[in-house]
Amino acid sequence: MIQQESRLRVADNSGAREVLCIRVLGGSRRRYASIGDVFVATVKDAIPGAAVKKGDVVKCVVVRTKKETRRPVGRELRDKRFMRIVSLAPEVL
Repeated sequence: MIQQESRLRVADNSGAREVLCIRVLGGSRRRYASIGDVFVATVKDAIPGAAVKKGDVVKCVVVRTKKETRRPVGRELRDKRFMRIVSLAPEVL
């Protein structure tokens, strides 16, 4: 569950390392985001000379979470090494 003020690691080549969730998109009462959901965030830590800078406001999509996701077949997908990973890539959004 990703909500406002959650800090997340970034898994793409935009240059951002960490973002802070500002707002989950998808309705006025939407509180949490999970895999595939889009939210607005601000960059808190970035690689020097990257495309995004600290303080930039970006749209992100959740790519991986530690919490497993259930499939209709009954299989569960889980990645133990990650807490929450997001991507800033525009082709994903």
